[in-house]
Amino acid sequence: MKIPKYVQNTLKTLEKANFEAYLVGGCVRDLLINNKPKDWDITTNARPKEIQKIFPETVYENKFGTVGIKIKNNNDETIDIVEITTYRIESKYSDKRRPDSVKFAKTLKEDLERRDFTVNALAMFHVKHRAQSKNTKNQTTDNNYQVTDLFNGQKDLKNKLIRAVGDPNERFNEDALRMMRAIRFAVVLGWKIEPKTLKAIRNNAKLIKKIANERIHDEFIKILQSETPEEGILLLRNAKLLQYIIPELELGVGMNQNKHHTYTIFKHLIMSLKHCPSKDYRVRLAALFHDIAKPQTKRGQGIDATFYNHDIVGAKIAKKIMKRMAFSSQDVEKVTHLIKNHMFYYNVGDVSDAGIRRLVKKVGKENMKDLMDLRISDRLGSGVPKAKPYKLRHLEYLIDKVSKDPISVKSLKVSGETLIKDLKMSPSPKFGAILDCLLAEVIENPKNNTKTYLKKRAKELDKMDLKDLRKQAKGKIKEKKEEEDKEIKEKHWVK
Repeated sequence: MKIPKYVQNTLKTLEKANFEAYLVGGCVRDLLINNKPKDWDITTNARPKEIQKIFPETVYENKFGTVGIKIKNNNDETIDIVEITTYRIESKYSDKRRPDSVKFAKTLKEDLERRDFTVNALAMFHVKHRAQSKNTKNQTTDNNYQVTDLFNGQKDLKNKLIRAVGDPNERFNEDALRMMRAIRFAVVLGWKIEPKTLKAIRNNAKLIKKIANERIHDEFIKILQSETPEEGILLLRNAKLLQYIIPELELGVGMNQNKHHTYTIFKHLIMSLKHCPSKDYRVRLAALFHDIAKPQTKRGQGIDATFYNHDIVGAKIAKKIMKRMAFSSQDVEKVTHLIKNHMFYYNVGDVSDAGIRRLVKKVGKENMKDLMDLRISDRLGSGVPKAKPYKLRHLEYLIDKVSKDPISVKSLKVSGETLIKDLKMSPSPKFGAILDCLLAEVIENPKNNTKTYLKKRAKELDKMDLKDLRKQAKGKIKEKKEEEDKEIKEKHWVK
């Protein structure tokens, strides 16, 4: 168990002051399954004012009895904050979001009983720091730490189950967000939700409407960022939560598409999310939403059904959903931009370099990789075996090609205007030939691309017959362009 020294010292300091001190919640869960804890939480019978007397620098700005202990380095800089919370009992939750009141408790048992899931209701203390607690049960000892487990959380850890503490209906009536947290934990950890707990979520699903959109947003993002986000969406639907969070997705359930698609609309969106190559939650969200408007735009039935403008309408629907779910304006713009452009047309030989430049300009060079990932998601989500057919690789090649800085005199460190001004030259065919010769020399030796060298060399070239040199320069420039084009083609496996 790799518990930081400063966390151990915090526990020890509380014990020396004759208070109980336990690591509690998620950090204990993560330690027991060999995951690195993101946060360190401590619970104690010491009251907030007593905690503040023990530790020199603290932060206490809440009504829940949580005091933040500042951890400093040798330069007196705060490197972490360990949260210490007094044992507490929470009253009823009238709004299904927060307790009407919080009261301090006397025992660890009272504190653990209010927690959401058994795997989060585990506590741990250091044996040498004090005598064995009277509140312990089902303990295991490892490296001088003992685990207090009042609700068989260790058994659920072993069986990889998410189970509510006590009556699941009571837990979800206290805080309805716990239903989404159950989904999130199951997806992130790769576990199952215990049947009675899942049934209670279904029975109480409508309570999620009482939860602030910002809190739903945070849990939803974590589901999207998991290794199996598609399982999270399916679990949200199975738990009857999706109909309240994103009812627009439910419209595609069981709705067939046309001859180009094997799956129903909903399954296609799920499969697109599953196969999305990007880990960016915004690109994954675009994959989930890219055909969300097909139910509204469907015309006709069977294999000849059409979905005209579903990309444009889909972007508008996605915008409405994301605003409702409290996504940032930047995220909304990114996702809707990808959805709006996911239907771009491309066939080898049909689209010119100029057409690709227009596409890159329209979508933005910074968004092209994400758009390609969305296209791949769409393809694999349709049940095709290959993510990148030849024409998609060819498109990547052209995007790469037109996105590179062109080989031209513009890359010279001295401009034509400067040469005209400083060397008293005048625009002419000969002057153009001089610039081409300078470019050819820079291609041959990039170190020559300096103002000093180029101005000196331009004077020398101005005294020469440039007919042959111009021919040689043009050949060198053409050779360099062909060489670069060959490299880009090989990179994308195209001819």
